[in-house]
Amino acid sequence: MTEVARRFHETGQLDPADFYMMLIWKSDRAKNRHRERLKRLSKERGGDGTFADAVSRISKAIHEGPSDKDRLKILMTDWEFYTPTATAILTLLYPNQFTVYDWRVKEQVEPKRDLAQRSFTDGFWEKYQVFMELVRSAAPSALRDNLRGCDRYLSAKSHHEELAIESAK
Repeated sequence: MTEVARRFHETGQLDPADFYMMLIWKSDRAKNRHRERLKRLSKERGGDGTFADAVSRISKAIHEGPSDKDRLKILMTDWEFYTPTATAILTLLYPNQFTVYDWRVKEQVEPKRDLAQRSFTDGFWEKYQVFMELVRSAAPSALRDNLRGCDRYLSAKSHHEELAIESAK
């Protein structure tokens, strides 16, 4: 577990800078749009309209979320994250329970189905559960206890295949 995840589990809070780094890691080009949206949503929900307030509210909500399903729903419904970013955040905090819904990983296990949406439903959760099992089964057995390890393996495999195709040209 990373230092950020360990602190989160101990305190129930994320440092705004750590959260911003998560956004940069997932999608550097969208980091400022995320920050502005979170500030707006903080204000709409009675907060002070700062990024720090939004991160505090997000941290508390997902830390206290009664289930993994609820944690993902909170990020997608309450804070308007699309699937890839919501799952990236949760994967960093709960690496055994979530996998990143990333295009590289998706192409390795389920290229025809697209879950990159903002709408959260029970049906969506069921499809994400299937996706997680596909990720787990596509990785070597030594990695299957840690979904983060599985998605890292599949992402690296995707990069390797892409480089092999480029080298063959």
